Amino acid sequence: MAQPARQQPEHDLDPSLPLDPHAVRREYRRQRLLRKARRERIRQRRLAALRFALFLALLLALSLALVVTAWHEVQRLFGI
Repeated sequence: MAQPARQQPEHDLDPSLPLDPHAVRREYRRQRLLRKARRERIRQRRLAALRFALFLALLLALSLALVVTAWHEVQRLFGI
């Protein structure tokens, strides 16, 4: 009966290979910068949503004030 082929380990590190001594430090720094950028994007998105909500509330308040003013003028002009 056929035997399954042997699989080579993927992470077979040869101790004789030269390793970059600063690679780990650079990778940690890169990951920290990526996390910082991700947090900054989330923060900016939340601030944009807050600005939009405040602008929408201001627009609603202004339009409500305009409608109330117009209603009072209509009542004054036609004596309703």
